[in-house]
Amino acid sequence: MAEVSNKQVIFKDYISGFPTDADMYITTSTISLKVPEGSKAVLVKNLYLSCDPYMRPRMTYTTDSYVDSFKPGSVIEGYGVAKVLDSGHPNFSKGDLVWGFTSWEEYSLITSTEMLIKIPTTDVPLSYYTGILGMPGLTAYAGFYEICTPKKGEYVYVSAASGAVGQLVGQFAKLLGCYVVGSAGSKEKVDLLKNKFGFDEAFNYKEETDLVACLKRYFPEGIDIYFDNVGGKMLDAVLLNMRVHGRIAACGMISQYNLDKLEGVCNLINIIIKQVRLQGFVILSYYHLYPKYLEMALPHIKEGKIVYVEDTVEGLESAPQALIGLFSGRNVGKQVVVVARE
Repeated sequence: MAEVSNKQVIFKDYISGFPTDADMYITTSTISLKVPEGSKAVLVKNLYLSCDPYMRPRMTYTTDSYVDSFKPGSVIEGYGVAKVLDSGHPNFSKGDLVWGFTSWEEYSLITSTEMLIKIPTTDVPLSYYTGILGMPGLTAYAGFYEICTPKKGEYVYVSAASGAVGQLVGQFAKLLGCYVVGSAGSKEKVDLLKNKFGFDEAFNYKEETDLVACLKRYFPEGIDIYFDNVGGKMLDAVLLNMRVHGRIAACGMISQYNLDKLEGVCNLINIIIKQVRLQGFVILSYYHLYPKYLEMALPHIKEGKIVYVEDTVEGLESAPQALIGLFSGRNVGKQVVVVARE
């Protein structure tokens, strides 16, 4: 059976601190473009790969997480958009476009197809299924609507607000009639929040020496909803600014992922005093909402009521640097790697 060359990104070994180029390397293997006889696997050509913050904890060895650690010497795994080249699975056919869990390589044989979803419409950019119409979009939807139970007129704060998830949470909140403030790490991103995504206000957290006072300035009456993507000192400051019966969705804690010793949170007593609900969530528990999310999101996208910004790099060899850049805030918007354009 004919085989083709297959460029891959390999995870070298477990790390501490910030990831670097040395933690990944590019190699080339070969792969058959046919599914093994009798297998229910799906053989795909990867088109777009998603760089996501949750991938950093997978670079550290742990047995106590909702997702396995990467295996040293193996191909890095993550979300992506792909085209089916061959299938032994009854739900997938040659030519189908899919999004879900794949590997950082040109071609992948996917044996666990539970996390693979057929792409229902292609009248939006295919890369959107790594972001607004993929895992980050569903994360924003489930976290905001299901966890935060928002109401019109409430005061909403979003951290890491220009990222893949945050930019959507802010727009969902504005569509509902909330007052929305976001934080980000550069002037360019702050301008994006106010001028592109329609946030009422935004600030550069790197320029603020007193986060508690900063939040008090933007929320003199307090915060009803905090969508937390960063954790750490920001979460601690928010706890002092929450309103009674406020809700916090703990989506991510990117400020902690590269620390050997995690920062503590001191102001938890405010959860009692203000009767605040703080709830963590993992998107795997909310996949059943995907059809409902599409019903809401697709019309808004087509009508221009929701916009989405991507930061795109070309070529599999660019993937390691793109992933590393997430943790210094180098990306502006959703970080996407283009492997092939069909």
